[in-house]
Amino acid sequence: MRNVGTLLFGLLVSTVCMAEETIEWSSYGSAHGGGHFSAADQITRDNVGRLARAWEHRSGDFRTGAVRGVEGFDGGDSSASASAFIGTPILVEDTLYYCTPFNRVFALDPATGKEKWVFDPKVDMSKQSLTNCRAVSSWIDKDAPDGVCGHRIYLGTLDARLIALDGKTGQKCADFGVEGELDISQGLAKFNPGEYNLTSPAAVLDDTLVIGSRIIDSLRKGIPSGVVRALDARTGELKWAWNPVPPGRAEKDEAGTFVNDTTNVWSVISVDETRNMVIVPTGNSSPDYYGGDRGGDLDYYSSSVVALDGSTGQVLWHYQTVHHDVWDFDLPAQPTLVDVTIEGKTRPAVVQVTKMGLTFVLDRETGKPLFEVEERPVPQTGGVPGEYLAPTQPFPVKPEPLHQLGITPDDAWGFTFWDEKVCRDELEAMDTGPIYTPISTKGVVLYPSNIGGQNWGTPAVDMVRNYMVTNTKHVGMVVKLVPRAECDGLNGFPQEGSPYCVSMKPFLSPFGAPCTPPPWATLSAIDLSTGDLVWTVPLGTLKHQAPWPLSYLPGGVEMGGPMVTASGLIFIAASGDRHIRAFDVNNGKELWADEMPTSGNAVPMSYQVGGRQFVVIAAGGHFTSTSPAGDWLIAYALEE
Repeated sequence: MRNVGTLLFGLLVSTVCMAEETIEWSSYGSAHGGGHFSAADQITRDNVGRLARAWEHRSGDFRTGAVRGVEGFDGGDSSASASAFIGTPILVEDTLYYCTPFNRVFALDPATGKEKWVFDPKVDMSKQSLTNCRAVSSWIDKDAPDGVCGHRIYLGTLDARLIALDGKTGQKCADFGVEGELDISQGLAKFNPGEYNLTSPAAVLDDTLVIGSRIIDSLRKGIPSGVVRALDARTGELKWAWNPVPPGRAEKDEAGTFVNDTTNVWSVISVDETRNMVIVPTGNSSPDYYGGDRGGDLDYYSSSVVALDGSTGQVLWHYQTVHHDVWDFDLPAQPTLVDVTIEGKTRPAVVQVTKMGLTFVLDRETGKPLFEVEERPVPQTGGVPGEYLAPTQPFPVKPEPLHQLGITPDDAWGFTFWDEKVCRDELEAMDTGPIYTPISTKGVVLYPSNIGGQNWGTPAVDMVRNYMVTNTKHVGMVVKLVPRAECDGLNGFPQEGSPYCVSMKPFLSPFGAPCTPPPWATLSAIDLSTGDLVWTVPLGTLKHQAPWPLSYLPGGVEMGGPMVTASGLIFIAASGDRHIRAFDVNNGKELWADEMPTSGNAVPMSYQVGGRQFVVIAAGGHFTSTSPAGDWLIAYALEE
C-alpha cells in the first residue's frame, strides 16, 4: 500500500508541477523560425466561451493623425500618420516585455499586468511620419546568466538605434555599443529623418543578432542600402554584413559606403539554429513601381527568400517569388520554418506567404520547391515607355492561391446597380487583366493589391496538425504612373529621380466600400502535407465601418495576423470591427469573440504562468485603419 500511496503522491506532484509550468513566448513569432504557435492548451474548444479580460495595460503612447491607404504610404505630405500599435509581446521566464509605437519598452508581471520597469529611448517622434514596433528581442548570456545584463532585451528604434537593456532592471547594458546603444546608420549614405527605421525585432542566433531595416523606398532613388548586419550580442561588434548586390559586384563604393538602392529586409527574420542559417524575406527594388532604371542589376535578390550562413553571411541559396517586381509585391512576412511530410517523406521546410496570396513551400536546405512551381507567361503589353518586364512569373501548383489572381470589369460589385456601374466604368477606363498586368499611365487595379493578399502578421502554423493558418485581404488598389512633369501636388509616391511618380488609392465605390465582391477578408487553413485548402471563412464584419444593415456583411477590411494553440484554437483580431475572435482550427468555426476599445491590428500571443493560460493582444489601431488610435494591451484568461 505504501508503494501505491507513493505512486499516487508522485502523480499528484507531477500534475501540480505541470499545471504550474511556465510556457513561454520568447520571440515575435513564438519560435525563432516563426509559426505563432503556443504549446499552452488550458483554453480549449469546450471552455473558450468563458474567456474574460484578466488585465489591461496602457502606455499612453499613441497619437491621432492621418489615415493612410497602404503600408508604408507617405501620402505625399509631411503630416504625421496615426500611430500603429502592432507590437506582439514576448514572455521570457517571469516577465512580459513589449514595445510601443513610440519605442518605449515596458516590462510587466505576466499574471497581473503590473509594471516592473519602463525604458524610454527618447525618439523624436516629430520627425517620424510612420510609427510602429513589432517586438523586442531576448537573449540570455550563458556565461553570465545571473549577473548584470545576463538576460538582455534588444530594442530597435525608429531613429535607427539598436539598444541593449538589462531584462531585470531596464537599464542599458553599458558594454554594448556605446553605453548600451549602437548606431545602425553607420556605413550608410546620408538619409532624411524618417526614411530609415528599425521596426522588426533583431533575430537571435546563438550569441549573434541579425538586423534588417525598413526604408521608405518609394520616395526617391539613392535610398540607403538595405544591408543586413550580424552583430555580437554582448558588444554590438559587427560580425558580417550582407548588402543584396548581385554576385560579383562590390557591396561598398570607393568611399566605403554600402551601395545604395539595394533591396532591404523590413519584415521579420528567421533563424535555423541546427543548420546555422539565417533566412530573410526581401523587399522589392527601389523605386517600387518603375524598374526601367534597374537594368536587371539590383533585382537579383529582390522579392526573394534568401538563406545566409549564420557565421559568415554568405548566400547559401535564394528563391525569387517575383521577377523584376514593379508592383511592390515584396515579401512581407517572416519565413516560417516547419518540418513537412509530403508523400511519406519529411523535409525541413520554409513556408513563405506573399502579397499575391501565393504560398511557396521550399526545402530549407536547398531552396528548391517541395510542391511544383510553374513558370507561366504573364502580360507583356501596356506599361510605360522605358519599362521592361519579366516574361514569366512563378506560380505554385500547390498550395492553391488564396486570392483571385487578377481583375476584369465583370468583377465590379456594388450595393446597388448605380455604385456597381460606377465601379465597372472605372475598371473599363483602366488596364485590367490577370495578375502582373503592367502598371500604366491609364492606371491598373492591383488585385491582389500591394498590401495583400497576405502581409506581415501571418501565417500561423499548427505544429500538431501541420496546418498553416493565414488571413487574406481582398481589396484592390488603383495604381497609376504619372509622368514627372505632372507630379507637382500629387497625392502618392514621388519616386524622385525616376521618370514617373505614382498615384495610389484604394479601389472603392462612392459609398466607400470596396468595388470587388465580399468577403473582403478571409481566414484559411492549408494542410502542409498535401497543399490542399482545408477551409476558408470570412473574417470580421463591417461594424464601425458601414451603417446598419450593411455593417453585418461578413469579411471586413483587416490588417494583422493569427496565432494558434496546441488545443486547436486560432486567435486573431485584425478586423475593423474591433473584435478578437477564437476559431476551431479543424473547421474554421467561430467559437468566441470580444469587442475591444479599438481595432487589434497586431498578432496575438499566448503563454502560461502560475497554472493559468493567457492570450494577449495589442489594441491600438493602425495607420491604414479608420478605428481610433489607442494604447490598450489586453490579456484574456478563463474566469477563475
